[in-house]
Amino acid sequence: MEAPKGVQFLAEAGDIQATCRNEMRLESKDGQITLDASKIKLPRLPQGQTSSAGPKQTVFEACVCPNGRLFISPAGTGSTCLTSTSICQ
Repeated sequence: MEAPKGVQFLAEAGDIQATCRNEMRLESKDGQITLDASKIKLPRLPQGQTSSAGPKQTVFEACVCPNGRLFISPAGTGSTCLTSTSICQ
């Protein structure tokens, strides 16, 4: 689907689903992508490595590598989004 001025999908009552066989990409060149939902699931998001000395964490924060790849890290009082060489490469 292509349009010179944009494409809008709207479901006033119900869901919108998009499925594909291989890969689905959502891209914005000059704007932003907003995910506004009560739950956003990313089940295969990699988890950054943590120290085994601390307590087991159940709250995580979403992190972004310099290359744009996402991963999760156990949340702390400050950001725990340390660049993980195994994930960010």
